[in-house]
Amino acid sequence: MNWNDLQTVLRRDGYVASDDLSVALQLALSLGRPLLLEGAAGVGKTEVARALSGALDTQLIRLQCYEGLDAAQAIYEWNYQRQLLTIRAAAEDGVTGKEIEDRLFSRDFLLERPLLAAITQDQAPVLLIDEIDRADEEFEAYLLEVLSEFQVSIPELGTITATSRPIVILTSNGTRDLSDALRRRCLYTYVEYPDHGTELAILKARCPEVEARLAEQIIGFVQTLRREDLEKTPGIAEMLDFAAALMGLGIADLTTSPAVLQSTLTTLLKTQSDQAQITPEVTARLAGKVA
Repeated sequence: MNWNDLQTVLRRDGYVASDDLSVALQLALSLGRPLLLEGAAGVGKTEVARALSGALDTQLIRLQCYEGLDAAQAIYEWNYQRQLLTIRAAAEDGVTGKEIEDRLFSRDFLLERPLLAAITQDQAPVLLIDEIDRADEEFEAYLLEVLSEFQVSIPELGTITATSRPIVILTSNGTRDLSDALRRRCLYTYVEYPDHGTELAILKARCPEVEARLAEQIIGFVQTLRREDLEKTPGIAEMLDFAAALMGLGIADLTTSPAVLQSTLTTLLKTQSDQAQITPEVTARLAGKVA
């Protein structure tokens, strides 16, 4: 799939990517390399993986990272409860020794977590390693074997090599520095908030029923709001919620009902301090700029 084909398929599935991001995706696919997407929360990094899996008609496997994440949650673990039941049943049947041990540590008792599941699919899935910067630095070492060799070592079973190489997308909000070893294994793109034209295209793709004038006002209002000194900047998902709220309330112009407009800011402002900062006077000023 070349760059133009990828752009076309992504847009057909309702995803609008910048040219730079589309090229990065194309390079990741053609070179078989993981792609690290870094940027602020809400710019649409996670949506890239969803859109790519839809465009390629393949499974999306997601690993959500968090502090304390370890191999048991990310790669594999044994089904201990089933093993205990099997031990009891085997004892009643008089089965002991190596026979029961071989049975207990077979693939039948292995619980595949996202990293292992991603390399055992018949068709290459999209593996999303989301918010890798939230995981501990030690966890990155677990990833290196998967991202460099696409294999997992299990002491009881040996090395499991990928049936097919997954398409790997990693995201980071930049809350901590990632290791050089991890970065070297990935292609890299920094994802900005979309410009006016791109975000307008996203809105029209997701909400085709929105009127052109209102769509322009929504994008102008949200992008102006992002320039305010906010604790949590509204992302693309919040913009779409804002648009849906306005259309659901029958608002065709942001300046016609200041009270209703103020009430819809709950879709954009997600902290008490931000809601207190964007007073009706500030909302009226922002709406006036895009009227």
